[in-house]
Amino acid sequence: MGEPDPADDVLIARIADGDREAFAELYRRHHPDICRFAAHMCGSMSAAEDIVHEAFVAVIDSACRYRPGRTDARLWLLGITRNHVRRARAVRPTLSLHDATPGHTPELTVDVDPLADLERRRHIDALRRAVVALPVHYREAVVLCDLHELSYEDAAMTLGCPVGTVRSRLSRGRALLARRLCERPAEGPCPMPPVSLSRTT
Repeated sequence: MGEPDPADDVLIARIADGDREAFAELYRRHHPDICRFAAHMCGSMSAAEDIVHEAFVAVIDSACRYRPGRTDARLWLLGITRNHVRRARAVRPTLSLHDATPGHTPELTVDVDPLADLERRRHIDALRRAVVALPVHYREAVVLCDLHELSYEDAAMTLGCPVGTVRSRLSRGRALLARRLCERPAEGPCPMPPVSLSRTT
């Protein structure tokens, strides 16, 4: 029986000591989730990949400042990536509807009700567009809380703001999304990775 995989905190400590294998393992574990966050924030998969690359490069320099117990690796990585998203100012969507999320292979399905499926796809397209169109501080709250299902406390830690601010931004962001979805403008396919706002709080 092999040894258990090292915890993220251990990997980050090893990265601080220059361990390349630890860096590769942390990247493997978290790249899909971090890239998904970046893509939802900037609306471009190609831009997201560039941002994630820069964020993980920054991990090498930041690993020595990581303090276990104050946060966890996922929130720490999301915070670093958020900073790089803001610096990049990559807010113009450029994906096609058929671009897949990292590690995702599209599946062929047969729907017994093609009209219902078409309406569902239109709704998802509108939702994707509405998320990208949100002001960045509302978008961050919606993406972290509704798409990544972070608690208010974890989102507040990632964003570096009080929990009440997260609640306020999330409420406002959801209201703007609802307004946008009610308008349902006649637009073409939306260039965002798949999203779902099924979480309720």
